[in-house]
Amino acid sequence: MSIEIVKVTAESTSAETAQTQDSPRVQLSVVVPAYREGRRIHSNLTRLIGELDKLDVSYEIVVVSDGNTDTTVREAKRVESPAVRVFHYPMNIGKGFALSCGVDQSVGDLVTFIDADMELDPANIGRFIDLMRSSGCDAVIGSKRHPQSKVSYPKLRRLQSAAYQLVVRVLFNLKVRDTQTGLKLFRRQVLREALPLLAIKRFAFDLELLVVARQLGYRNVCEAPINLDYQFESTVGLTSAWNVLWDTAAIFYRLHILRYYERRRRELQAIELDGDPHSQGS
Repeated sequence: MSIEIVKVTAESTSAETAQTQDSPRVQLSVVVPAYREGRRIHSNLTRLIGELDKLDVSYEIVVVSDGNTDTTVREAKRVESPAVRVFHYPMNIGKGFALSCGVDQSVGDLVTFIDADMELDPANIGRFIDLMRSSGCDAVIGSKRHPQSKVSYPKLRRLQSAAYQLVVRVLFNLKVRDTQTGLKLFRRQVLREALPLLAIKRFAFDLELLVVARQLGYRNVCEAPINLDYQFESTVGLTSAWNVLWDTAAIFYRLHILRYYERRRRELQAIELDGDPHSQGS
């Protein structure tokens, strides 16, 4: 499948280009997947910038419009910050694809994922960075089940989340309590190696990313507390729950039956070697 990804921010002037060239290297990339967020994305991005400005890091915000037909792109473009770049493609493919696309367009040494609805407080990003620096871990993931988390969401959602994480623990032996929270921080090297191996574009992308990263040897994953302000517009219906379970079963099948990730990694390594002129004739 070939998808045309368009940068929809305004063209930079020569003065802006010169300023960018003189700017320090980007340390943190914040990838924001967005779908049907036209009503609130401007205010949410403004809030995100306010929190990032408090940090002692150079940053960029990469907004990815996942096939939106509402005002999401237009409202995101209204944010007056040189740190914000907006990308769009015409088809709604899924959050996983949007995140992969955002990583491809980003340049930071550290990469954060945060949902455009900002149910998860962006003030947590600074604490994630501090934890990564102090622990040396490969990734920091937000956890609703962390004892210090402040979460406000329905009991049914809590039950669904707990049941799903039990399934994940049994199937994949992941030493984490919450794989699906939308706030995560990774070292770029982890994503560079893991993302090309992923197959899921929508529902269980977060889980597949953690499973593949673990298989690649990136097992030092820290869980961090989050502040979650549940918004009742973002409900999980039976269809979505079924799709998540189906994708989860597919990951197990690819990992343990097909050995897909191992084979895919070898294929990509072979392609890389074939394209390396230094490997020819050696």
